[in-house]
Amino acid sequence: MDSAIIIETVRSVVASSTPLVFAGIGELLTERSGITNLSLDGSILLAAMAGFAMAYVSGSLLLGFALAMLVGALIALVVAASSIYLYQDQVAVGLVLTLLMADVSSFVGLRYVRLPGPSVPSLSIPGLSALPWVGTALFSQNLLVYLSYLLVLGVWIWLYRTQPGLRLRSIGERPEAAFARGIPVNRMRMVYTGIGGALVGLAGASYSLCVKLGWSHNHTAGMGWIALAIVIFGGWHPFRVALGAYLFGALKSLGSLMQPVYPSVPTQVFQAAPFALMIVALLLVAGDAAAIERRLPARLAPLVRAVFQHGTPAGLGRRFEQG
Repeated sequence: MDSAIIIETVRSVVASSTPLVFAGIGELLTERSGITNLSLDGSILLAAMAGFAMAYVSGSLLLGFALAMLVGALIALVVAASSIYLYQDQVAVGLVLTLLMADVSSFVGLRYVRLPGPSVPSLSIPGLSALPWVGTALFSQNLLVYLSYLLVLGVWIWLYRTQPGLRLRSIGERPEAAFARGIPVNRMRMVYTGIGGALVGLAGASYSLCVKLGWSHNHTAGMGWIALAIVIFGGWHPFRVALGAYLFGALKSLGSLMQPVYPSVPTQVFQAAPFALMIVALLLVAGDAAAIERRLPARLAPLVRAVFQHGTPAGLGRRFEQG
């Protein structure tokens, strides 16, 4: 295959996977705090519609993204508040909101179906975009893609290299111990759930204003469920969540490339293959970090531990009563 085609394919994969990175990192922050937000799919749909509608009406991309993030944050806070203050089941509330928001997005967004609207322009980074191979693929993108790079790195630093990140992990792992040390567990859960929801809203607007321009019924095609799966198989680790998002984008592109090569194979096979292959690949990636370390030089051990450390937060989905 021509190198130019490979570079352009990688560039397309990175760009199209960016909303999934935002959604995955947003849900990672929420679940690290101990809240399970299953409203993702409905949240992304409604945020995609709201972001596009606001940008279309106002002509401002900034307002579109702001409204989408507000929508995502409010829906996530409903899930958290229902659990913390109303003692309702997080999973049940999230599932109901997913179904409700999907219908609301279709109803409210009916007047905006298939209308041309604004989109995020490309912006190459001088110097970096001229690098061979990776320059065009990674640094001839748009601001949202660059923001996703910074987000993944920033969340990793926050979680594993700062005191506030340690507190976040503590309220998701052992909320009782965190509370005994003076950490306001439920207030922090609300804060991080709101931040995570805002990133989910950003994912929705990124999709309708950057990847698949415009709005239509079921516009984001199950992206929320994919983000949830990636967070779980990614071991609640930002690097692996991003890797899962790019992997899913690559598998979708591979299906598109293979379909003309094998025209006799039903199109449904290539459409469904990325979902099955992603699960298999992420299961392989989720292997034993110690076994991987033994096969690599000692100097790479810290990198392996940083990328492959994982585990379900012990307090995930468990309501904490501060007394």
